[in-house]
Amino acid sequence: MALALLYPPSRDRFLLQLRDDFPHILYPGHWGLFGGHLEADEAPAAGLRRELQEEIGFVPPRLSPFRSTLQDSGRQHFFFHGLLTVPLTELELNEGQDLAWGTITDLEAGECWSPRLQQMRPIGTPHRSILLALHQDPALWLDE
Repeated sequence: MALALLYPPSRDRFLLQLRDDFPHILYPGHWGLFGGHLEADEAPAAGLRRELQEEIGFVPPRLSPFRSTLQDSGRQHFFFHGLLTVPLTELELNEGQDLAWGTITDLEAGECWSPRLQQMRPIGTPHRSILLALHQDPALWLDE
């Protein structure tokens, strides 16, 4: 699995995806990250670029590796970070219920407002943790 930590040039928030409320998926109805499963023999960066094009119709010009983790299931998750250089209004939401900027305050509180649903929704614990980890290490952030 490859996931994107996307932020604006101001670096004061992160792009979040509100996952569908389907009970058969992980973290239904929670805010998470854009990205997803890799095809067989697909490199993580290539898979993430494909997923971002499918999910929001935009791929940042540069994505840099941040971290990879091995889950209890044995699946590896690859996290990349990059600048979102277009306004949210130019993104196409093709997967999930909503997209929004999550601020550091939202991450610390563990929930974020959904403009589309007009309600607060929780941020998935692993997504929240990885975003806070990147926020705490801004030396890694891209300068573009």
